[in-house]
Amino acid sequence: MREALAEGRKALPKCRPNPPVGCILVRNGKVVGRGHTQPPYQPHAEPMALAQVSGDLSDVVAYVTLEPCSFHNRTPSCAKTLIAAGIRTVVIGMSDPHPRNRGAGIRMLRDAGVNVIEGVLEKDAQRDMGPYVWQPGESDDHKVGE
Repeated sequence: MREALAEGRKALPKCRPNPPVGCILVRNGKVVGRGHTQPPYQPHAEPMALAQVSGDLSDVVAYVTLEPCSFHNRTPSCAKTLIAAGIRTVVIGMSDPHPRNRGAGIRMLRDAGVNVIEGVLEKDAQRDMGPYVWQPGESDDHKVGE
């Protein structure tokens, strides 16, 4: 998760208004893909990392700093993208506080049979992304998370 957090920091400032999410794909202890949020209308961290691997990904673990998005907005759903790729385990740093996604990405993954591990280095993820994720009182269309 530390590598995913470092990858996410590379997204700033170009990712704005989206949060600086990082994703690292690991197979047998080796990083096989990495990605971070691109500027609006371009890939989020998960599809950027997935574009670097192919074939059977059932043994690949995805480390994502923020709960994958569950809906299609400016870009496709990252949760659906991970499911379609065949990822069987997703490790998440922090859940997305945005009302349109809060818990929905995690539910979508679990409903598809994906093993989801939440809250890994959560305080670090909150420190890195806290200023960039949705906050109570903001409009629902602002800072739509990964």
